[in-house]
Amino acid sequence: MEHRYLENLPLSKAKALLEDHLRSVGFAPKTELLPVQDACGHALKNAVYAHICAPHYNASAMDGVAVKASVTFGASERTPVTLRPADYTVVDTGDPLPDSADAVIMVEDLIDKAGGCYEIIAAVHPWQNVRQVGEDLCMGDMIAPSHTVLTPALCGALLAGGVTGVEVIRAPKVGVIPTGDEIVAPTSDPKPGDIIEFNSAVFRGMLEGWGANVTVYPITPDKKELIRAAVETALRDCDIVLVSAGSSAGRDDYTSQIIASLGTVLVHGIAIKPGKPAVLGEACGKPVVGLPGYPVSAIVVMDEIVRDLVFAAAGKTAPPRQTVSAVLSKKLVSSLKYREYVRVTLGRIGGVWSASPLPRGAGVISSFTKADGLLVVDQDCEGIEAGETVEVRLLREEAELVHTLIVTGSHDPLIDEVADLLQKSGAPFRVCSSHVGSMGAIRAVESGLAHLGGVHLLDTETGEYNKSYVEKYFPQGGVVLKKGVGRVQGLMVKKGNPLGIRSFADVARVRYVNRQRGAGTRILCDYLLAKNGIDPAAVDGYHNEEFTHTAVAALIAAGNADTGLGIFSAAQIYGLDFIPVCTETYEFLVDERYKDDPMVLSFFETLRSDDCKKRLARMGGYVLED
Repeated sequence: MEHRYLENLPLSKAKALLEDHLRSVGFAPKTELLPVQDACGHALKNAVYAHICAPHYNASAMDGVAVKASVTFGASERTPVTLRPADYTVVDTGDPLPDSADAVIMVEDLIDKAGGCYEIIAAVHPWQNVRQVGEDLCMGDMIAPSHTVLTPALCGALLAGGVTGVEVIRAPKVGVIPTGDEIVAPTSDPKPGDIIEFNSAVFRGMLEGWGANVTVYPITPDKKELIRAAVETALRDCDIVLVSAGSSAGRDDYTSQIIASLGTVLVHGIAIKPGKPAVLGEACGKPVVGLPGYPVSAIVVMDEIVRDLVFAAAGKTAPPRQTVSAVLSKKLVSSLKYREYVRVTLGRIGGVWSASPLPRGAGVISSFTKADGLLVVDQDCEGIEAGETVEVRLLREEAELVHTLIVTGSHDPLIDEVADLLQKSGAPFRVCSSHVGSMGAIRAVESGLAHLGGVHLLDTETGEYNKSYVEKYFPQGGVVLKKGVGRVQGLMVKKGNPLGIRSFADVARVRYVNRQRGAGTRILCDYLLAKNGIDPAAVDGYHNEEFTHTAVAALIAAGNADTGLGIFSAAQIYGLDFIPVCTETYEFLVDERYKDDPMVLSFFETLRSDDCKKRLARMGGYVLED
C-alpha cells in the first residue's frame, strides 16, 4: 500500500507551519456585542474607557448630616458647637451632597438637642465622609485594556463607568465530525465489530473546558463524498473543524484528501507518539484538524495542538501547564523517531514525588482515566533509567495528588471497593492503585515508592505465604505485613465447562492465559506445573501474559483462551465456571514509616468494616482474615 504521510515533522515545526499559515489567511478571533451583564468570562476585543465619572456626583459616604465644614471648626469636648436646622441637611449614604455643603458628619457623632439642633464635639474637614466626583473612575479613564478577560469585579467597574455593552471575542465554535463504518452510538450491548463512538464525548469535554462552544455532528460513514459534505457543513457553522478518525494511511482514510480538495494540507504525520497520524490543514480560512482514531493519540493531539487553536480563537493565551519533579519508578525505553507522551500515576512518599508509567497503548483510554500526569520524553532521547528525576505535566491539581494513598502490587478488586467506600465516606484523600504483581509490590515498598502493596507469594518449600519473601528482601526489617483476606484461586473456564477441565493437570491440553512474571498467581502456576510434572513449554499460552484477574477472565469469556488461574470474584463477573485450586493468603506489605499514617489506618479500618464485608460476600470467594 502506498505510504501517504507527507512527513514525520517535529511537533514544534508542525505547530509553527500551522500558525504561520493561519496568520497569512487572516484567521483571527470573531467578536460580538454583549451586554456587560452577559460578558463575564469573555475577552475584550479593544480597550474600554469610562463614559462617565464614578461617582458622577458628590455623594454622601455616610448616614448623617451634610454641612459646610467651616461651621464645625473649633468644636471640641470643651467647646462644643451647636448646629441649627439651617446649618445642615439630613443625608443617607449615597445621597447627593447639597451644593451648599462640602462635608458629612456621621450620625454617630451627633448629640441630639431640643428644637432640631445637634451638638458636636469634633470638627470635620472639607470633603470628609464625601465620595467626590471621579473618586473611583473619571470619564475617559481606561477601565481595561484589549484582550482582558472580564471578571465579575471588572464587569461591575464597567457598569459603574457607564459602559453598558462591550465588544468581546466570542467563544470559538468548534465542530467535531466522528467518522467510520464501524462506529456506533454509545450502547451497553454492542455487536461484534461495533466500536462505540466515545471520542467525541472526550473532545467535547476538553473543548468546553477550554471555553469553546461545541457541535458534535452525526457519525459519518467512510464515504469520501459524505465526509466532504460534513466538513463543508462544519466549515459554514464553525471556526475550527475536527475530523475524528480517517487521518492515517489506510484505504478508507480520506481526511487528508478532503482537506486538500477544500483548502491546504500543511502537515500529515507528526513525530509524536501517540498521535503521529494527525493531519493539520486549512480551508475557508479556518483550521481543519484530522485527529487519529485511537483515543489516546487523539487526546495528545488535542492537548498539544487544538488547545492552542481554541485559546487563540478566543483571544486568550493558553494557561501554563503545571509540572512537578518526580523520581521514575521503572526504566522507560523510547524511540529517537518520536517525542513520546507517557501516562503516569504520581504519589508523594516521604516528601518525594514518584512517577509510575501506565500502559502505553494508543487505544488504552483507561490509562488516561488513571493518569495523574504526562511524562514527555524528547525526540532525541532513547530512554530514561529508573531512579532518574523527570518533569511530569500534571493532569490533576497538585493539592489533590498530595493527599493520595499509593497502593501497588498484586491485583485484587477489593482495593477498588475499599477506595470506593472511602470516597463515599468523604475521606480527605484518594487511593491510587497500580497492578504490578506481588514482586512489584516488594520492589515498590523497598524503593519507597508506595505506602503499601498487595502480596500473595507462595513459598513452594513450606506452603506458607509472604513471610519468607519479606525475610529475604527486608533482612533489616522496615516493613510490616498486615492481614488482608483469604481468597480462593482456581481455574476459570467457559460456562458449562465444555472441555471437561477437572484439575490443573488439564492445562497441558488446552489454551492457557497466564499472569505476568512476578505476579503471585504466576508463582502459583509454576508451582502447580512442577507439582504435576508439566513442562511450561508444553502449555499453549504460557507466555500469554495479563496484568489482572479480570483481564484473564475477559479473554476466556471472549474465547481467546480456554482457561487460566484467577480469583472467584473475577470468574463471577464474567459468568464463568470456576474450579477451585487453593485458598491463598492475600496480605498487605506496609512501609513501617507509614503504618500509623491516618490514610493507611483508614484503609484497613474500611477493609474490616461491615460495608466492605457485605461487598466481599456479594463478590464471592473471600474470607476476611483477623
